[in-house]
Amino acid sequence: MLTLEQAGRIVDAALAKGAASGFQPLCVIVLDAGGHALALKRDERASISRPEIATAKAAGCLGMGFGGREIAKRAAAVPGFISALNTIFPKGILPVPGGVLIRDHQGVLIGAIGISGDTSDNDELCAIAGIEAVGLVADTGA
Repeated sequence: MLTLEQAGRIVDAALAKGAASGFQPLCVIVLDAGGHALALKRDERASISRPEIATAKAAGCLGMGFGGREIAKRAAAVPGFISALNTIFPKGILPVPGGVLIRDHQGVLIGAIGISGDTSDNDELCAIAGIEAVGLVADTGA
């Protein structure tokens, strides 16, 4: 089970990676395996809809069972299907990097992180850094 303490550390490490890399202001959310928010922080300079974007990245990964990179591949192959999921998934889905599943070392899915604010690739780099900072495994869908 992903704990509140771990989620907080993941968010802080992801934000620190973004700041150290000179990325645009970020918003980071960590969801548990059931899609419930454990931690969310938005840099005060980030635009107002970043929490919703970050949530859709993370929740979409949980809903599909794979990371944002795989969702992006599938969106390219069957765009209508992925687009339709936004009407089904209550928290949305975004077919881009920046949504990453969080797994334990046995491969068990324990949550997801979503980041928005810079390029999707940079958002993903920060997500991976956050997950690895607490000794868990990042699953980007690559």
